Amino acid sequence: MRTVKLGIIGYGFSGRTFHAPVIQTIPGLEILKVVSSNAPKVQADLPEVQVVSDVAEVFADPQIELVIITTPNTTHFSYAKQALLSGKHVVVEKPFVIRAEEAEELIRIANQQDRILSVYHNRRWDNDFLTVKDLIESGVLGSVYSYEAHFDRYRPNTTNRWREQNIEGSGMLYDLGSHLIDQALHLFGLPNTVYGDVRAQRENSAVDDYFHIILGYEHLRVILHSGSIVKQSGPRFQVHGDRGSFIKSGLDSQENALKQGGKPGDDLWGSDPEAWHGELTISIGDLLTRGRVETKKGSYESFYTGMYEAIVDNQPAPVSAEDARNTIRVIELIKQSSEEQRVIKFH
Repeated sequence: MRTVKLGIIGYGFSGRTFHAPVIQTIPGLEILKVVSSNAPKVQADLPEVQVVSDVAEVFADPQIELVIITTPNTTHFSYAKQALLSGKHVVVEKPFVIRAEEAEELIRIANQQDRILSVYHNRRWDNDFLTVKDLIESGVLGSVYSYEAHFDRYRPNTTNRWREQNIEGSGMLYDLGSHLIDQALHLFGLPNTVYGDVRAQRENSAVDDYFHIILGYEHLRVILHSGSIVKQSGPRFQVHGDRGSFIKSGLDSQENALKQGGKPGDDLWGSDPEAWHGELTISIGDLLTRGRVETKKGSYESFYTGMYEAIVDNQPAPVSAEDARNTIRVIELIKQSSEEQRVIKFH
């Protein structure tokens, strides 16, 4: 089996929690170098890995084929561009970049360099989303008229983390919003219209911590919502079609498992407790039937398996850069809609 050696730029929460542990479980992928200012932290987790302080050491290493960028959003464009021009395949942590024009430039460079460029929209492999996707694609719900997804939290106090500082690409819309938007576009394609209400609700918040989004399609309305002052969350998904409805509560377990030192392959990895199985209501003739649907298993490892296959076997990237660019374009229109307080047509 061919080994693809890679370098990780950044070893903060994202690199340490969502990337390195998952990559370690993928046959054929090997972490060679990590760029970090905290070598002891890296080596406590990855004792065989070389820790360097300069990104240029990763770009210049001929052994490294793949570069993973997990640094703050403002650096994504610059590091991805340098990596591509150095002849590397690239994975960028979401959100892809801050502006759609930056995404366009990176896509052009990747095509010129004949390199694979992908974005880590790992929540395409959340267990609840996989279940919703299966129900929609199987036709069980019929034609879908309403799709609502929430990502609510109770975090009433602000912090000094960069995601909550008044800089480009910070705030809830780029953070959690990029996940929900990517999922919606993955299911339904590009919308006809975009409406957004984006604001800072918490006292002293320097960035948006609330959003309510409506994506308009011909008959379908997609509602995406997130708040930071939600003590008791409601359903995570509500999907209504002309044949049935599906309502699902609870949050995919993979993030929490990774925080606690778990990894793909562990017992119960990506599974749901029975209490979180969603409720399906369907009509059969004049009869209304209601029952629980077992949640499909989550699979964050599928992203990196897909990256390996894209590099070695010339398969499509697990998340295309074009898809990720579209998510950024929708974010830009949501911001414009919120500022102008109007519905905007998607172009």
